[in-house]
Amino acid sequence: MYASPPVYAIIEDSGTQIMVRKDDVIDVDLRKLPEGTTTLTFGKVLAIGLEDGSVASLGAPYLANASVTAEVIGVKRGAKTTLNKYSRRKGYRRQKGHRQSFVQVKISAIAS
Repeated sequence: MYASPPVYAIIEDSGTQIMVRKDDVIDVDLRKLPEGTTTLTFGKVLAIGLEDGSVASLGAPYLANASVTAEVIGVKRGAKTTLNKYSRRKGYRRQKGHRQSFVQVKISAIAS
């Protein structure tokens, strides 16, 4: 049986462009999901192509009828970032921390 060649896709999610392949695990911005949601579909596909670069479909700006389907693994939190403010000779010091939450997904299908 003939196996299909590896395919990649470039998707846009929350203003970020992400290059994905089948079975990749990526982090996307947190969003409200209905209870029991197990899959996400990304409809903003910018490009689809083969790994060797021989065939590529480019959108203007998005490809029509193309989508990437992913399975939701869970919600996770990123690394903590700290913000320090300091003014010399004034006794002014402030420190603030932040942790971003993400939805972790596994790419299951790329359809064109």
